[in-house]
Amino acid sequence: MAKYGEGDKRWIVEDRPDGANVHNWHWAETDCLGWSRDLLAKLLNNLTILDGEGNLHLRTKTVDKVDGEAYVNVRKGKIIPGYEISLNLSWEGEAKDGDGKSLLKVDGVVEIPYISDENADEDPEVKISVKDEGPVGRRIKEAMVAKGKPLILEKVRVYVESMAKGGPAKEEIEVKKIAPKSNSTAAAAAAAAKKEVAVEKEEAKKKESKKGFKTISLTEKFSCRAKDMFEILMDENRWKGFTQSNAKISKEVGGPISIFDGSVTGSNLELQNGSLIVQKWRFGSWPDGIDSTVRLTLEEPEPGLTVVKLTHTNIPEEDRYGNATVVENTERGWRDLIFQRIRAVFGFGI
Repeated sequence: MAKYGEGDKRWIVEDRPDGANVHNWHWAETDCLGWSRDLLAKLLNNLTILDGEGNLHLRTKTVDKVDGEAYVNVRKGKIIPGYEISLNLSWEGEAKDGDGKSLLKVDGVVEIPYISDENADEDPEVKISVKDEGPVGRRIKEAMVAKGKPLILEKVRVYVESMAKGGPAKEEIEVKKIAPKSNSTAAAAAAAAKKEVAVEKEEAKKKESKKGFKTISLTEKFSCRAKDMFEILMDENRWKGFTQSNAKISKEVGGPISIFDGSVTGSNLELQNGSLIVQKWRFGSWPDGIDSTVRLTLEEPEPGLTVVKLTHTNIPEEDRYGNATVVENTERGWRDLIFQRIRAVFGFGI
């Protein structure tokens, strides 16, 4: 995910003399981190989890931290949210006996290390801790996991849905939709609309032409720093070491790559030190003229833990010889010949 304010300059709208972004044709980017903090606090602060059931009282206290980045891009009236955030939420619990006498009061923390637009259709990991790990403390924690976690995830889904609708940019989008247009603005909007229809038709043709191709998505965790993983993936000598095969890897954007004794060739499309690798890959057994795109994002939700997210797109279903195992073999290669060998050779296993 590109960082807020670092979008492709070809799409970020430049200042016009009239200040207009006609028909939202260019990217209009809104920073949503402050808004995200406010909304998550509103959703998660002071939630009653249990109020006497089983002689337990549980409630959340305050969202103490929301870190990361969040933004919304709008182009041609389409909303494209982007966010990678983590949050800490404090909570408290109390256990009482049958007579209502307090047995134990405890404080705890709910940690959600990774909420991302890339996983918007999945519930994030939720870690719940308590400061007292005695028998009663464990009982309170178990109740928080059983009753509190589902409620917290429900509130997080509200945040995800709000971002999908435009976040703080939603109101501005709606205002633009109903705002009266001057003749010149209406003409510009009509011209942009025609161009949009043409672009959408072209995109539809591209989607049609993509039949016969697949995408691989994998998420892997490693016990290392993100910068170390980045260096391994971009260092030809280390590639030679963990694959036991020849490799040549440029460290420059546009530079060539060749791995597995030349079975895979390509080039670097985008590099962000320690966080992102985007490359063009082509296997020698594929039909002529077919290139795939490899995107590796490296996140470090906590020191010493790196989450690698792979998206490998435009993989043909068949090779030049008619074998229909290309996607299966490619995914197995990522798991067994790259990720597992990195763990084994460099000791990065979880």
